[in-house]
Amino acid sequence: MTRTSPPNTDQSAESNDWVDPAPSPLLLLLGSSSDTESERGVDCPGTLPSPSDPGLAARAQAAKDALGDRVFVLGHHYQRDEVVEFADVTGDSFKLAREAAARPEAEFIVFCGVHFMAESADILTSDEQAVILPDLAAGCSMADMAAIDQVRDAWRTLEAAGIADQTLPVTYMNSSAAIKAFTGEHGGTVCTSSNAATSLRWAFDTAEHVLFLPDQHLGRNTAVGDLGLSPHDCVVFDPRKPGGGLTHDELRAAKMILWRGHCSVHGRFTPECVDDVRARIPGVNVIVHPECKREVVEKADFVGSTEGIIKALEAAEPGSAWAIGTELNLVKRLAGQHPDKRVVFLDKTVCYCSTMNRIDLPHFTWALESLVAGNVVNQIEVDPQTAYWARVALDRMLALPGG
Repeated sequence: MTRTSPPNTDQSAESNDWVDPAPSPLLLLLGSSSDTESERGVDCPGTLPSPSDPGLAARAQAAKDALGDRVFVLGHHYQRDEVVEFADVTGDSFKLAREAAARPEAEFIVFCGVHFMAESADILTSDEQAVILPDLAAGCSMADMAAIDQVRDAWRTLEAAGIADQTLPVTYMNSSAAIKAFTGEHGGTVCTSSNAATSLRWAFDTAEHVLFLPDQHLGRNTAVGDLGLSPHDCVVFDPRKPGGGLTHDELRAAKMILWRGHCSVHGRFTPECVDDVRARIPGVNVIVHPECKREVVEKADFVGSTEGIIKALEAAEPGSAWAIGTELNLVKRLAGQHPDKRVVFLDKTVCYCSTMNRIDLPHFTWALESLVAGNVVNQIEVDPQTAYWARVALDRMLALPGG
C-alpha cells in the first residue's frame, strides 16, 4: 500500500533532536491493575517486582541467561524499549508468530505483545511449547470490537439478506483466535496490513461480497486505495445496532461490508495533524499506517505497514524529514536509529498503545523468574477446535502469492 512517489528531499531537515509529544488529555492507564474490557481482563496472579528496583534489568537478564535456549523472547515493534532490549526477535505480530514456530527447541515462548498475538503463536507452535504473555490484561481494543457472538449474529443477518452464500469473511491478523476460526470455517482468510490487497483480490475472485473484520479503516483503505472500489461500495456494519444498522438492500448492494472497529491509536490521527506538521516542517514526508482513517491516508505521502514504515526510514535520504503516523514507542525508536533524519510524531500529543504498554519490565522479569523457579505463568492456550479452523484461515493466507 506504499505509494511510489519519491521522498521529498528538497529541503534538508534539522538535526534530529527528539521532543516528546505533550501528554494526552485522555490519560492512558498502565500497570498491573485489571482491565475488564480487555480480551483477558485479569490481575497479574503473582507479586510483581517494584518498577523502582535499580537491579530489575539485571534480574531479567539473569533469569533469561538461566533459561538459556529453553526460552525465546518475542518483542513487538510497539513495545517499550526496556522490554525490546531483551527480545531475541522484533517484528510485527505475524512475523513473530512465525519466528516462534521456527524455534521448536524453545520450551517457552515469551511473547511481549498483546493477547491475540500470543494466541497466533500458540496456534503455530507445537503442543510441547508454552506461550507466555507477561501480563494477561494486555489485550487489543481493536480485537475486542469483534466478539465471536456478534460475528455469528452478523452472519445470520447476511443469511437473512440472502447474501451469506455469496460472501467471504476476511479477518485482519489483529483479531481473536475465535474470529480467525470463524473465518476459516466459512471459507475465508486472514490478512496482514501488508497483504490485505492480495487477500481481498483472492476473495473477490470467488465472492460477490466480503465481510471485513475487525478494522473498518484497513478494509476501506485497501478496497478504495488498492482495488479501485468506490467508497459507495463500502458499508459499515455496526454490531451494536439491529441488523448492523443496515437494510437488506444496503447489504446486497455493498461489495465491502466493513465491521465497525478501529485501532484506538491510529484512529486518533486527523487530517488536521497532517496539515499542522506540513506547516511546521516544510518538505516533510508524511507516512501513515493503513489503520488510519481514509481522510488521513489521502493526505499522506506514503502509506505502509509497520514493517513498511521501518523500511521506508531505512531507505530515506539523509537530511530528509519524516512525520510518522503510528504508535509512539516505534516512532521514538526510529528517531533514535536515524539521527541523520528528522523524525517526528504525527500528532502533537502522546499516543501510546495502552495495552501494549502493559508489558513492562516488572511483568517481564516476574514471568522469567517464575519460569526459572519451575512455574509456568500466564500461559496462552487456544482450544484444539478453534486452533484447527484458525490454522485453516492462516494457511489460506500463506498459500496466497507472497504469503
